[in-house]
Amino acid sequence: MTIFVIQILNSFFYAAVLFLIAAGLSLIYGVMRIVNLAHGALYALGAYVSAWIVGSAVGHALEGTLGLAGMLLLLPLGAIAIAAVGALIEPTLLRPLYQRSEEYHLLVTFGLLLILEDVMKLVFGRTPLSAGTIMDRMGSIPVGRLMYPTYNLFVVAVGIAAAIGLWAFIYRTKFGVILRATSQDRRMAAALGINVSRVYVQAFAIGCFMAGLGGAVVVPAQAAVLGLGIEVLILAFVVVVIGGLGSLQGALVGAVIVSFVRTAGIQFFPEIELAVLYLIAAAVLLVRPTGLFGRA
Repeated sequence: MTIFVIQILNSFFYAAVLFLIAAGLSLIYGVMRIVNLAHGALYALGAYVSAWIVGSAVGHALEGTLGLAGMLLLLPLGAIAIAAVGALIEPTLLRPLYQRSEEYHLLVTFGLLLILEDVMKLVFGRTPLSAGTIMDRMGSIPVGRLMYPTYNLFVVAVGIAAAIGLWAFIYRTKFGVILRATSQDRRMAAALGINVSRVYVQAFAIGCFMAGLGGAVVVPAQAAVLGLGIEVLILAFVVVVIGGLGSLQGALVGAVIVSFVRTAGIQFFPEIELAVLYLIAAAVLLVRPTGLFGRA
């Protein structure tokens, strides 16, 4: 029974991380109709930057001064840095291609994926970086006869807060109305006086922030290594295929489905764990080609 409870907690932990990544991917597609293949690399870059910031603070003997709360507040700085990177990428690389077909977007973002991988290798080297000090400081709580990391529960809380905050931001604010209007009809929004270019920059930066936040919160539990973003990108695409590309609700439900299936797969049938995820995605597409919550 204890193992079963821990597996459920692990599933929610992984679902929180997957939701952060998939929500950013869906937001970018929903507003700009761009499938961002570099999203996984932005996630990995967020993990690297956050690990480097926390490691630098600890290395300069600031750990005692900052305390646990201070180190937790350092983690989102990596996500903010990724948002700034996104705000530079959109007007320089993506904006000139909006009138082109989707193949150009795929090629540019795939090229950006390769460039970011080499940048991480050049800047941070091949040595894994971690912010494990945070996880160690938070300790563990008893779950039956075993101990479970408190930090994992913190990540679940971050995922829930991000889901509520993003929903409120999109559906309960003036900018959210502008964002949805731009996504539905760009020309009409521009005719009504909306600065579409600025909306696109902000939407892309928010999507990149979500990816960076996913990397930031996972790095105390998992070291940042080269190639970290590739596997996560594949899983994020499975999430949005199941939930529906461009749907925030679909990203949440898809993340929960994928994380629970993957956790069970690793535990009971590791040889075909990824194959099961692809089969679920294929089955969903056969029934609903746009995903569970996607729209044609």
